[in-house]
Amino acid sequence: MKNPRSLSKADFSQLSEFRYQMRRFERFSEQAAQAEGITPLQYLLLLHVKGYPGRDWATVGELAERLQAQHHSVVALLTRCESLELIRRQVRETDRRQVEIHLQPNGERVLDRLAALHRAELKSLESAFKVPQIDL
Repeated sequence: MKNPRSLSKADFSQLSEFRYQMRRFERFSEQAAQAEGITPLQYLLLLHVKGYPGRDWATVGELAERLQAQHHSVVALLTRCESLELIRRQVRETDRRQVEIHLQPNGERVLDRLAALHRAELKSLESAFKVPQIDL
C-alpha cells in the first residue's frame, strides 16, 4: 500500500521545474546586478530598503531579517553600499540607538533600473512561478 504522504513522479517533476525556474531567475538577477556594477546582495539590500512595508527606510535589524543574515554582516554590506553612495545611515530621532537606512539618489536610480528588468523577467516566467500544489 502506498504511503499517502509519499510524492508522485508528477509532484517531483513539478518541484523540479519550480526550482529550475527559480534558479534561472536568480541567475538572471545576479547578472543584471553585476551589469549595474553592484553585487546581487547589494541589489537585495536596496530592494528591501525601498520595499520595506509602511516606509521608505529600514533599520539594520530589519534588513538583517529580510536578508536572513547576521547583523554584523549587514553592517559590512551597508558600509560597502555607503561607499558607493547607494545608501546613507541616519540616527533615528525618536530612538538614537537605532539607525535608519535610506536610499541615496544613486541607489534609487540603480534600483529603479534593476527593478524594471526584474519585473519584465518575472512576467516572462509568470506561469513557472505558480507554487506547486503538493498533497502533504
